[in-house]
Amino acid sequence: MLKGKHIPLITTVLVMLFFYFPLVWMVLMSFLGKVNGGGYEWTLKWYDQVFHKREVLAAVWNTVIVGLSASVISTILGTLSALAIYKYRSKLQEIHSGLLYIPLVLPEILMGLSLLIFFSSMNIPFGRGTVIAAHVAFCTSYVTVVIASSLDGFDFTLVEASRDLGATYFQSFFKVIFPLLRPAILAGTLLAFTLSLDDFIVTFFVSGHGGATLPVYIYNSLKHGKVPGLYALSSALLAVTFILVTISLLFTKNSQLLEGGENKA
Repeated sequence: MLKGKHIPLITTVLVMLFFYFPLVWMVLMSFLGKVNGGGYEWTLKWYDQVFHKREVLAAVWNTVIVGLSASVISTILGTLSALAIYKYRSKLQEIHSGLLYIPLVLPEILMGLSLLIFFSSMNIPFGRGTVIAAHVAFCTSYVTVVIASSLDGFDFTLVEASRDLGATYFQSFFKVIFPLLRPAILAGTLLAFTLSLDDFIVTFFVSGHGGATLPVYIYNSLKHGKVPGLYALSSALLAVTFILVTISLLFTKNSQLLEGGENKA
């Protein structure tokens, strides 16, 4: 008989298996290859094979360019948005703050479809540029939320003191605001890059010719039954995502520790 105290533990284990066993199985299969006798052997041939394909390298290149461009642009816009919301309290900023949360709750298929209609109505050719613009549209909100959370305990009197001492607004930003917000800004940048790297639905709608990223390439390959090499490609994408998310969390934690130290001081 199962005791009542064991039920939450068993439920948690089953849920974890449901979510993560397919990922573990995919990574395992990326290192296995069939032999003539009908069994399996450990091999790296899938990784070697998939990363020597021209179309894979093109998709990787697109993914890196789109991710870097979207993360840099969204970080700039997100930082300015967060500063504007917390520096200037007004009804307009309340509306601005509310609008920033729309991409966080809006279904991706609606965002992708709306961007598709917008670009089509404006006669904008689909490609890498439209993918970057689409990624900036939803990444900016995430960056703003990350930086805004760091601004909750920010002491703007430091900025006023620097201005009283003769510093210009840009000097105050780069010598006072930016150093204090650096961990949150870096965390937001990495989060934006990760979201851009993994996005499929929005990219699928606006990529067009020459703008396909790795998730879109994986989907198109699955439609044609090219499975073995995709285990390796998907595992590599999973590893990069995991590393970036971990680094982003570390930066966020460091930012919170810095804020806690400042508050105690």
